[in-house]
Amino acid sequence: MKKLTILLMLCFSPCAVSDGLPDLGDTSQTVLTPQQERQIGQQSMMQIRSSKQFLDDAEINDYLNQLGYKLVENSAEPGLNFEFFALNDYNVNAFAMPGGFIGVNAGLLLTTQSESELASVLSHEISHVTQHHLARMIEGQQGDGLASMAALAVAILAARTNPQAAEAAIVSVQAHSIQKQLNFTRAYEEEADRIGLQLLQKSGFNTHAMTEFLERLQNSTRLLEGNAPNYMRTHPITSDRIAEIENRVQKQPYRLVPDSMSFQLVRTKLIAAQKTAPEAIAYFSDALGAKKYGNPIAQRYGLVSALLRNNEIERAAQELAILRKQAQNNQIAKNNPMIETLTGKVNRAEKNDPATLTFYNTAVQNFPQHRALMYDYADLLLQNNQAENAAKLLTEQLARHPSDVKLYDLQARAYAMQNKRLEQHQAQAYSYAWQGNLYAAIEQLELAKRAGGSFYQLSTLESDLRELREMLVVRVKK
Repeated sequence: MKKLTILLMLCFSPCAVSDGLPDLGDTSQTVLTPQQERQIGQQSMMQIRSSKQFLDDAEINDYLNQLGYKLVENSAEPGLNFEFFALNDYNVNAFAMPGGFIGVNAGLLLTTQSESELASVLSHEISHVTQHHLARMIEGQQGDGLASMAALAVAILAARTNPQAAEAAIVSVQAHSIQKQLNFTRAYEEEADRIGLQLLQKSGFNTHAMTEFLERLQNSTRLLEGNAPNYMRTHPITSDRIAEIENRVQKQPYRLVPDSMSFQLVRTKLIAAQKTAPEAIAYFSDALGAKKYGNPIAQRYGLVSALLRNNEIERAAQELAILRKQAQNNQIAKNNPMIETLTGKVNRAEKNDPATLTFYNTAVQNFPQHRALMYDYADLLLQNNQAENAAKLLTEQLARHPSDVKLYDLQARAYAMQNKRLEQHQAQAYSYAWQGNLYAAIEQLELAKRAGGSFYQLSTLESDLRELREMLVVRVKK
């Protein structure tokens, strides 16, 4: 199926509210179908992906999705599509949007002190989605079109991530009556707590972590003299809520669940991102020297990354050798794809010879779904004039990740090197379309037409252009 057709089906197809839908257990299903919720969420995500707030780091986002889907598998709707993503925001917050899109601020990732605590937040947000709380929040807008509801979803997002910006966002979509709906009701929060605890338990995490995280946030509010973290505002945490959760978990045994190495490495990446390269080198060197805080494998990972950023290649290679030896002797860290990706980066910086290509070829076979590794391998193939192999690799990855803008950009480069102008401009058009830049997408498809092609290819381009222009007309009318 065409990539743009997938985009149109998910995001822009006209969608009238259905009548006479079967009762699925909550009134929201008579207003918005799951497909309609997904369409609203997709439109909102296009705006988020094109903003500076979106944390465009495949390793962090893939980790969130791996953890999230471990929980989703045990939910009431294991077949529901979810997408977990990170925001480059160091305020402590997380939020759910229609259609299974769940955002996690970098600040929350750093504030959680265990993987079970992070899982407790995700399970809570997943429960908001599976219980269709968001659909109920916007059911009063059923007379509006899909685009209006998507704009409303963005207004809700703005309010839940940045309460100060809420008023302007709401006014911009003329949703004057929605202010009272911006935060979930107490009943919704309690339901998400209850079902989230069930997800935690079924998924093998420590259920006591939910109360530990909430109590720490509540205590921080007292220390900050009322300047509560955003999570406290968007998910009002009361003593009654914590007591109710404690009552549910007190009969359950306290489970010591070890954190995954990926959880540790993701947090290390975020810590390093807050510092300059020299600051990060000093920080991780001190951590390793003191041996008092943090995971030593994660700290050395951070040190190697910082040395690479600072162009200290020789020392980075030396520390990497120690890191790999430590990882191989640690059952949790052994064969971690993030360490493998870092190894590839050091190898490229150090020599970038045919042996590096061999390393990547083996690595992508061992970790076929690790996108950061695929980005680097495809780029290396292009640098070594192996555009055909790169294009094949990227096409396979796009089948798994049809909204990945980086994959489309790399694919466009691969086609350009092969002088396949139609395919080059078509891939670039899909990249722009997924970012919501319809004018640029149309321009690229026009260039693809001028390049010439088969009857089928040209028919496909005409169909895509027609639908993009229709979308543009709808956007202008708004």
